[in-house]
Amino acid sequence: MTTRTQDGSAGDVDYGAIGAGYSSHRRPDERIARFIARALGDAQTVLSVGAGAGSYENAAPSVTAVEPSESMRAQRPARLARAVDAVAEDLPFADGEFDAAMTLFSVHQWSDVRAGLREMRRVTRGPVVILTCDPTSVREFWLYRYAPEVLDTEARRYPGVEELAAALGGTGTVTTVPIPLDCTDGFNEAYYGRPEVLLDPTARQACSAWSFVDDRVREHFDTSLRHDLESGAWDAEFGHLRHRPAYEGSLVVVRATP
Repeated sequence: MTTRTQDGSAGDVDYGAIGAGYSSHRRPDERIARFIARALGDAQTVLSVGAGAGSYENAAPSVTAVEPSESMRAQRPARLARAVDAVAEDLPFADGEFDAAMTLFSVHQWSDVRAGLREMRRVTRGPVVILTCDPTSVREFWLYRYAPEVLDTEARRYPGVEELAAALGGTGTVTTVPIPLDCTDGFNEAYYGRPEVLLDPTARQACSAWSFVDDRVREHFDTSLRHDLESGAWDAEFGHLRHRPAYEGSLVVVRATP
């Protein structure tokens, strides 16, 4: 059974509490969008599960969005169709209704990942596309030096890519997605070469893993990163990232076809 918050959020995050500034910091990045569009292929009708504020919905001619959080649905731009209030584990659509389906930065928040993916496969004739992070790689990011609890949380929450592929069945591929230096989609690794941005609490709030740690962790992160930026210690070790045009971290696209 999927538990929902007062806001309607399903899974382990209450977007009524943390999602107010999401659309400001989590703007779709066109270079990441190209990977998603390539994975969807020539699909005309696409289901987007856990669609949030509507990022990346220009990847197909016709997108039907599903989003359980009332606050996230309210942030969708007027140009987008209203999102259906439903959860991944119980999709209100007929078998094979869509050419393709996608879920982007969402699968780690579901109550029952396997049930949600089975539902996506049930309603989809063609590819199912998942934009997610590989939990085996998340701790390799420099943030682990300053807030290991945050990346430990991410590693725990993200399902393994093998688990995702197995749940979908068929033929699967996993593709690493390079993150551009000026990435507009503000997840943690998007700031690999711009550490100062993560000193902004509103930027951190747009990454749900930060909602699982307490004020002590946040204060330690803020104090230690500020100290190392002012002393030059961060740049001495990680400064080369400020000029790296793209970063290959944990971000991947998992694609499965029947």
